[in-house]
Amino acid sequence: MALSFLALVACKDSEKKEKAVITTPAGEVSAPSGKVYAEISVKEGGTWQDGPRDHKEYTGGTFRNVDRLDVPAEHTDHTWYIRYEGPGWENSNVGYRLYLDWRNAIDVWGKKVDTLVLPYVGQDGFDSYHKPADWGMDVLKVAKGLGVGSYGRQVDGKTHHFNVVANTAAEVKNTDKEARVIIDYKGWETPGATIDLQSALSMYPEGRYMKVVLKPSEMTEGLCTGIVKFDDIDFLRKKGKQWGYIATYGKQSLSGADDQLGMAIFYKLSEAAELTTGTDDHLVIFKPAAKITYYLLAAWDQEKEGITDEEEFTGHLDELLSRLDTAGRLE
Repeated sequence: MALSFLALVACKDSEKKEKAVITTPAGEVSAPSGKVYAEISVKEGGTWQDGPRDHKEYTGGTFRNVDRLDVPAEHTDHTWYIRYEGPGWENSNVGYRLYLDWRNAIDVWGKKVDTLVLPYVGQDGFDSYHKPADWGMDVLKVAKGLGVGSYGRQVDGKTHHFNVVANTAAEVKNTDKEARVIIDYKGWETPGATIDLQSALSMYPEGRYMKVVLKPSEMTEGLCTGIVKFDDIDFLRKKGKQWGYIATYGKQSLSGADDQLGMAIFYKLSEAAELTTGTDDHLVIFKPAAKITYYLLAAWDQEKEGITDEEEFTGHLDELLSRLDTAGRLE
């Protein structure tokens, strides 16, 4: 889609206070107002059918944004039911999405524009966002990892995702100051433990970071976050007074171009039990706690006025680390 078309996302009649309407291949979509935005979009009007793999697929219907979703029992990866497979967040710098299925990884939207684009991502073909477009693209290959800053549980050297969950529900809340998605997992089974877990993932008008707050129903060993690892990519780590970070930087995007992607997680030193490397990720393992708070971040060198090299990236991380040590928070 052309940049002139993308610019419509930011249009708004300030006197009438009406949202702009964008025409996509799937029909008309209301453009979000504000500088930060989250959404979840599901198909309605279709039916669940047996698919070629050993699960059902959603056939027919059109996408509609919802404020709350109780994930159907039929849903798993690649069922074509949730647009771009889960909730998404964005501001003018970067966007993220979380696979709302057993993978439960966080992926990165690399943006070349500073307007909001999510309402029509995936409207012109379910996974069209894997190909470069004027607005940008999905730039991270998650594979079997946590992506950047998602969460799981590490047991006996294996990172467990969300393969067995009794029920998952997601709720979207947008204000001028925050775009938040709250996800409630009921009956999440991993070796030796079955718990409920609530995650609150928040993005803000400024910055590239997202805040994650995890609340398990009981103290549990091995809850973790991480960054998917690739060969020959620089791994960075640093500790401040109260906070630390782990990060990666290098050619680790899906674009196929000679571009650079940086990813980072900021964690509280008092909440971390161990930093380690798993099969698929660089990991932060947390101590058992009633609440865990951390931040994730991604920076793509194709962003408009973005971070373009590793020195600038580490300088940015050090600045944020200093802010965390001083104020205890970024937002």
